[in-house]
Amino acid sequence: MKYIVEKFTNFGVVPVVVIENAADSPRLGKALSDGGLPVAEITFRTPAAPKAIQLMASSCPDLLIGAGTVLTIDQAKTAVASGAKFIVTPGFDALVVDWCLKHDIPLFPGVMTPTEINMALNKGLTALKFFPAEAAGGVKTLKAIGSPYGDVRFIPTGGINLNNLGDYLTLPSVLACGGSWLVKKALISGGEFEIITRLAQEAVEIVKEVRK
Repeated sequence: MKYIVEKFTNFGVVPVVVIENAADSPRLGKALSDGGLPVAEITFRTPAAPKAIQLMASSCPDLLIGAGTVLTIDQAKTAVASGAKFIVTPGFDALVVDWCLKHDIPLFPGVMTPTEINMALNKGLTALKFFPAEAAGGVKTLKAIGSPYGDVRFIPTGGINLNNLGDYLTLPSVLACGGSWLVKKALISGGEFEIITRLAQEAVEIVKEVRK
């Protein structure tokens, strides 16, 4: 877990991927690596997710690949068997959390309220996904909700883009930001991998500027 947290801190941005065709994943992985952002969260929002993780992991061994939108233990098992190195859930599911902790799988459960943060802390988890970030009040809410929890780091996800990325990254409580804007489905399915590389580079530059 410590290794993943350190990587996330260095990256500053974790691309959140919804992929329709698993065969696109190797080119996507290369595009992200070429853009200086060798990390991807492949979400279980499509049936292609397990195969996409497998293909990306085999073709891009230096890429840090995880699974997102994991809702069940079976999905978590499938993700890990496919090569995922970390699990991200949209909400706090005690069954999934306990399974991941039992099997030493790095996990970032989704939270939005102090109650959910307390539930995570009771499990020994201090790196959490804050979702849906913008819909829940954005930077203002995260600043307020993070104040009582000095040891907790958040990965805000949902509605983040190049325009507000820097605002989130300035918060001491933010570990990294989850972002789908640089890996939109239309870009992937349309083979626009050069654009994905450029968007990754732009995100990396913002991270460097804010955290220099």
